[in-house]
Amino acid sequence: MRLFSHTRMKISQEVKVGLLAVVTLLMLFFGFNFLKGSDFFSSNHKYTVTYDNIDGLTASNPVQINGLTVGQIRDIKILQDQGNRMLVTIEVKNNILVTQGSRAVLADDGLLGGKLIRLGIKPGAPQLEDGGQLVSAKETGLSALIKEKTLPVLNNVDSLTYQLNRVVGQFDQTGIVLNQTLRSANAGVRTLDLTVAENRAGLRATLDNVNRLSKSLIETEQQLKPILAKADTFADSLQGLQLRQTLGSVNKTVDNLQKMLGAINKGQGSIGKLTTNDSLYRNVNATTASLEKLLTDFRENPKRYVHFSLFGKKDKTEPVGKPGSATVTTSVITTTAIDTTKVGSTSN
Repeated sequence: MRLFSHTRMKISQEVKVGLLAVVTLLMLFFGFNFLKGSDFFSSNHKYTVTYDNIDGLTASNPVQINGLTVGQIRDIKILQDQGNRMLVTIEVKNNILVTQGSRAVLADDGLLGGKLIRLGIKPGAPQLEDGGQLVSAKETGLSALIKEKTLPVLNNVDSLTYQLNRVVGQFDQTGIVLNQTLRSANAGVRTLDLTVAENRAGLRATLDNVNRLSKSLIETEQQLKPILAKADTFADSLQGLQLRQTLGSVNKTVDNLQKMLGAINKGQGSIGKLTTNDSLYRNVNATTASLEKLLTDFRENPKRYVHFSLFGKKDKTEPVGKPGSATVTTSVITTTAIDTTKVGSTSN
């Protein structure tokens, strides 16, 4: 009797523990689903929508209309016989009227990258039956926009990085050349230091001479300044005087030249008569022709004009009218003077 009662008590305790565990699990299950938004005490409408890519959409994500949550994602299945498309089942409250042709837009849920479905109800259409198919659509999310905008930037960054690498490579070569240049400069500086050290005494003497020369030049400049000032004043005075005299002489010369040209134009003077009267021209031509005839006759008959006598002076007188009427005779050579007037008249 005691053994039976003890066994009964033991079974009762185990049943109690089991029942408590079952109740606890049920409470956890219902509580978890309730926290996810499942309402066990009201009936909801279920609809399906198919996407090519759900971009991280998970069950229990919200379903919204104009920002108000009216349901949630109930289930997600993969349709491998349809190219691995995604079949999404959503639950919407029974008081929400969903019409045929309504759109289920997959969109971003804030800046953190979550996903939701935004319902776009088509007005004026008949009501969609429970389990009906919605029209799928996708909204360009923030991540897609960032990806679209950042890809060109990343390409530019890659190109810039490549260019920077090339520039850095050139800088490496430039650094080698610069190091060589610096080493050459250091060698040149050391050589210059040695040269200066060896010729320091000569350089000091040269600098002293240069200083003395500078002082002498300064003193000479101070002495030359008054002389140059006086020379400039004298040169200015002389230049002004000579310029006035030269201008006066030029004016007089111009006046005389104008008077001379006026007289020539009027026919005054020999040049004026020569330019305005042709008689002088004809006389000159006639005289020139007579002179040519005289010279020709002199070459052909020189005895008419020059006489030689070895016996002294003759008393014979030349007839009048012959050329060379005047004769002078010496003891050796007798020279006859030529009367050009008579020759000219005779030739004529």
